[in-house]
Amino acid sequence: MVKTKSKKKSKKGKKASEEPALSRKEQAILKRKQRAARQKLFGTIGVCLAIALCVGLPLSFILEPKTGVIIGAGIPAVILSYQYPRMALWAFLIYMPFGGTVVYWVAGGNSLVQLAKDGLYLPALVAIAQECRKQKKRIFIPKELFPTFILVLLCALMTLFLVNGLMQISPDKNGIPFAQGILGLKVLIGYVPLMFCAYYLIDSKKQLLWLTRLHTLLAIICCVLCLMQYQMLRSGICPGTEGIGAEGDALFKASLQAKCLVGGALTYSPSHGQIRLPGPFVSPWHWAWFLISNAALTFATAFCDTAFLWRLGGMAGMGIVFICAVISGQRIATLLVPVIILVLLVLTGQVANLKRFLPIAVGLGLALTIAAISNPELIQERIDSTVSRIEASPPQEFIEHQFGWAIKQQRGYLGRGLGKATNSTRVFGKAALVETFHPKLLYEMGWPGLSAFVIFTAHLSFITFFRYRSVKEKSLRGFGSCFWVFVLIISFFPYWYPLDTDPVCVYYWFFAGVIVKLPEIDKEEQKKLKAAQENELQFQQKKKVPKVSRQVA
Repeated sequence: MVKTKSKKKSKKGKKASEEPALSRKEQAILKRKQRAARQKLFGTIGVCLAIALCVGLPLSFILEPKTGVIIGAGIPAVILSYQYPRMALWAFLIYMPFGGTVVYWVAGGNSLVQLAKDGLYLPALVAIAQECRKQKKRIFIPKELFPTFILVLLCALMTLFLVNGLMQISPDKNGIPFAQGILGLKVLIGYVPLMFCAYYLIDSKKQLLWLTRLHTLLAIICCVLCLMQYQMLRSGICPGTEGIGAEGDALFKASLQAKCLVGGALTYSPSHGQIRLPGPFVSPWHWAWFLISNAALTFATAFCDTAFLWRLGGMAGMGIVFICAVISGQRIATLLVPVIILVLLVLTGQVANLKRFLPIAVGLGLALTIAAISNPELIQERIDSTVSRIEASPPQEFIEHQFGWAIKQQRGYLGRGLGKATNSTRVFGKAALVETFHPKLLYEMGWPGLSAFVIFTAHLSFITFFRYRSVKEKSLRGFGSCFWVFVLIISFFPYWYPLDTDPVCVYYWFFAGVIVKLPEIDKEEQKKLKAAQENELQFQQKKKVPKVSRQVA
C-alpha cells in the first residue's frame, strides 16, 4: 500500500510542476481572452449568416438554386477559413478524401464545388502568412530549400511568359494559353506552401499523433465505403457499367452514369474482367493514389504510435488498404501498396523490431489469407490483369517511349507551354496526353524546367533526411523515417504523375513540412523529459529526508 501511495504522490507532483496554478491576475487575463474569442466567433458567424442569406438567396433566383446555395455557402467558408486558419487546415485535410462524393452526390457535378478545398486552403495560407509576418517568424519553410525553389519558379515563369504569353498573342491560338499556363503553374507548385502550413500547424507531439491517427481513421472510413460500393455493385443494387446499357468501348471506360453509393465515375463490367472503383473520390485514378499514400500513413501509425490500441488501428488500416487496392482494380495500387510497405519495413528498420513486426506481420498475413481464400477468383483475375499489363507494356519501355515522344515534341528550350500536358487545364485549351510525370515536365517546360524540378525534389529529400535523422525521441524518429520514405519514393517516382494528382500531391508537401518541424518538436519533448526527471529526483530526495532524520533521532 505504501508503494502505491508514493506513486500517486509522485504523479500528482509531476502534474503540479507541469501545470503550475495560475495567479488571480493570470486567471482574469485568461477569462478576458476567452470572452474576446467567444465574441469574435459569434460575430464572425453572424456576418457569415448575413452574407449567406444576402448573396445566396438572390443568386438562387437569378441563376439556379444549387449555384446560389454553393456561392452563398462558399463565401462564409472562405471568411471562416481566414479567421480560423488552423481549423480550416484540419477541415481541408478531412474534406479532401470526400470531395468527389460532395461534388457528384451533393452538388450534382457542379464545377464550383471542385474549388471547395482551395477555398479552405488558400485563405488559411494567407492568414498564417500574415500572422507570421506580424510576429516576425520565417515564412519560407525550410529556408535551405529557397534557392532550388526559386530556380523552379524562374523556369516556370520564363515558360509562362515566353511560351504561353507568345501563344496568347498568336492569331491562330487554341483556347486561352496564358490562363492554361497559370492553372498549370498552380498544379505544379500550388501546394508547395503546405510545407509552411504544416510547420506552423503541427507544433507538438500531441498534434502529430492526432494527425496520424486522423489519417488512419480517414483511410479506414474510405476503405469501408469502397467495400460497401463493391458489395452493392456485386449484389446488383447498383447496376454498374453493364447495367446502364453500355456497349463496345464504353464497357471499358469509367462512367458517371454508373456511379454507386459514393464517389464519381467507375467501371464495373465483371463479365469482361473490368472493375475500376473510385471509392469516395472523383475517379479510380485518384482513389488509387489515396491508397498508395495511406500504405505509408497507416504503416506509420501501426509501428510508431505510442498507444497500443492505435497501433492495432494502424495494422487494421494497412490490411483494409491492401484489400481495397486489390478489389478496386487499379493495377498501380495493387503493385505499389505492398511494395511501399516492404520498402518502409527495410528502410525504417522496423523489420528488425521483432516485438512489433512479428505480431503485425502475422495479423496482417492472416487477414489477407482469409480474404484471398474467400475471393480466389478475384485475386487470380487481379494477378492475371497485372501480369498481362506488364507483359504488354513493360514500365521501363513505356517510360522510354514517353521520354522519346516528349523529346521529339520540343520546339525550343522552354517546352511547349505550362499546362499543355496537364489534364485539369483542358478547360482552357487542348492538352496532350502524357502519362508519366517527368516526360510531362519535359514536354511543358523543356530540359531547364525538368532539371530544375528534379534538383528541387532531390534537395527536399536531402533536407528532410537530415532533419528526421537529427531527432532523438524514438517514436518521433519513427514517424520521421516513415514520412521521409514516402517523400523519397514520390520525389523520384517515374511512372504516371503522382505530383499532379490529389491527394498524393497534398500529402507529399504537407508531410515534408511535418518532417522539417520534427527537430523542434523533439527539443520540446527533451525539455519535458528533463523536467520530469528533475521532478522525480527532487521527489525521491524529499522522501529520503524524513528517514534520515528518524535515524539521527
